Amino acid sequence: MKQARRTFLIDAARLSAAAATGAAFSTAAAGTAYPFSLGVASGSPLPHSVILWTRILPDPLNAASVSPIALSVRWEVAEDEAFRNIVAQGSAVAAPELAHSVHVDATGLRPERWYWYRFMLGGAVSPVGRTRTAPAGDTLPAQMKLVVASCQHWEFGHYAAHRHIAAAAPDLVAFLGDYIYEWGPYRLGHPERAVRLDESFTLAQYRARYAQYKSDPHLQSAHHAAPWIVTWDDHEVANDYAGDIDERLSKDFAARRAAAYQAFYEHMPLRLPTPQPGRFGSIRMYQRHDWGRLARFQVLDNRQYRSPLPCSKPGRGGSNVVLARACAELRDPARTMLGGEQEAWLAQGLSSSRAQWNILAQQTPMAQSSGVPVRSPADGRFWTDGWDGYPVARRRLLDTLAHSGAKNPLVLAGDVHTFYASELRRDFNRPASKANPVLAAELCGTSITSSSRPQARTQENVERNPHMLYGRSDRRGYMLVQVTPRSAQARFMALDDVHDARSGQSEVATFAMANGLPGVRRA
Repeated sequence: MKQARRTFLIDAARLSAAAATGAAFSTAAAGTAYPFSLGVASGSPLPHSVILWTRILPDPLNAASVSPIALSVRWEVAEDEAFRNIVAQGSAVAAPELAHSVHVDATGLRPERWYWYRFMLGGAVSPVGRTRTAPAGDTLPAQMKLVVASCQHWEFGHYAAHRHIAAAAPDLVAFLGDYIYEWGPYRLGHPERAVRLDESFTLAQYRARYAQYKSDPHLQSAHHAAPWIVTWDDHEVANDYAGDIDERLSKDFAARRAAAYQAFYEHMPLRLPTPQPGRFGSIRMYQRHDWGRLARFQVLDNRQYRSPLPCSKPGRGGSNVVLARACAELRDPARTMLGGEQEAWLAQGLSSSRAQWNILAQQTPMAQSSGVPVRSPADGRFWTDGWDGYPVARRRLLDTLAHSGAKNPLVLAGDVHTFYASELRRDFNRPASKANPVLAAELCGTSITSSSRPQARTQENVERNPHMLYGRSDRRGYMLVQVTPRSAQARFMALDDVHDARSGQSEVATFAMANGLPGVRRA
């Protein structure tokens, strides 16, 4: 914490010095156009504070629509939507070095309460966002309504799912990665069909990509409805990257990754110390969030620290589909998905938890998914970008989970654009038993828009993998999870038509988990 405080003070001093030497704060720098085109957001809630976010940008696809000088942005937090009772306020620096983004840690709030917030620049007032503080650490809330979402490629549909997320009025949204995708024309308006153009490589390009996505009114409404906790996956940088290696085996990938990480930081309501210029190449994204004693969220990063993908195609990085017997790297105990430091952090967080539900919010399904029937460990056929490409690391994590004593573990996942409900055990090739018990339930959400494979193939996959109870890949949507001290219930919410911004939705399946009973059942 001391290091984080020093980083913040150094950054604040640097910005103050810049203002004193000529980059004076200005409200005219944004011109006369409305400066809050990307809306507002909140996230990383604590019992007494929450992070508030906005970015000053009148024209989402024109970075030059705001002058390259520091701006002083005012903010307010109130107990009512009309702002009659303001409980916190101040001003924050929107610096050009950070794309005129603003991260405010609004402190002095009361636990487990709804608040409303807004920003002001000159005479312009931002949209009003609603946020919520976490319950006090020693309390056991009666319930929590959680939305789980991921994978929202601009090119593959409208964001009607976010309209429904906002209407659901959740307490918290967990977004599990692929907030942006790295390619597609830089244009406002979702296209009728995907066009593979304009891949992002530079900081300016990634900033424009986030601005494009955040211009969507339905996505903004979901941010305005509740605080978010977020992690990233591969497409925030490049498809199937692992650590510092991309598909192209590019020599300059480190610079590209640093640019992408900076743009991610600039556009998310993250509770992180601001990295110094040139230090965005590594950001500690894994975080822990407690919702009183009801739930502890371990939000993981399985991209930044992972070992290279196993058995990639000759001359390439990225994923492959391999037979287990033909890929010795799958059995290498040195290979990691999370990195040693994050593995130790997770073990400590699980063993110290007093929460009734221990939720791992992470990117990709943990349940084994073989493309052929498995009669022995050598029989499987696996996609290597997911946990199946890191089976020894997965076994370490499941062993940690088993030995931690953490109550009611629940793994959340996204990435594969499919609803799945599965049970996790150490050995997926043997039935559940006293010697091979079910350790946790896993719920995987489909995508907001991103396309998937035909449902017939998914059903075949479920039949080949008996620890999978359900799979649905032909619908887009999100998960709505209701958590109480005694149970958790997950509703798989699916759009009628992802290409229709006004699409309705329906509940395609519901699964329940009971306190003290590992696993999941159809409700």
